[in-house]
Amino acid sequence: MIRPSEYHSQGYTCAEALIKAYNEEHNTDIPVALGSGMGVGMTVGSICGAVNAGIVVIGFIKGRENNTEANIARKYSNKLMKKVREKYNSEICVDLKKNKVGCDEIINFTYDAITELLAEEM
Repeated sequence: MIRPSEYHSQGYTCAEALIKAYNEEHNTDIPVALGSGMGVGMTVGSICGAVNAGIVVIGFIKGRENNTEANIARKYSNKLMKKVREKYNSEICVDLKKNKVGCDEIINFTYDAITELLAEEM
């Protein structure tokens, strides 16, 4: 398995790298292009692109097709956000960088967190 950070070092944004790695490991077909505008905290240092891509993956795997279905993806998203905040105290790119959290670290952490979460049954 190629770690998502390896795709990042090949020139993919943090979000693209996470989605690409997820596709490779789990044989999914989430469009990598969904992550193209998310890098560097949505280009302005806001929410980390890797974290946001994690939410995209959760939506793809656990999301609903219409408003009559229960929205369980939200529960998974909430768990991911709690994991990120417990570990780093923020999901904001500029804050992560101030706290010396490198892109590769947050990409791999988020990837591992979503893989673990999505393996759980809620």
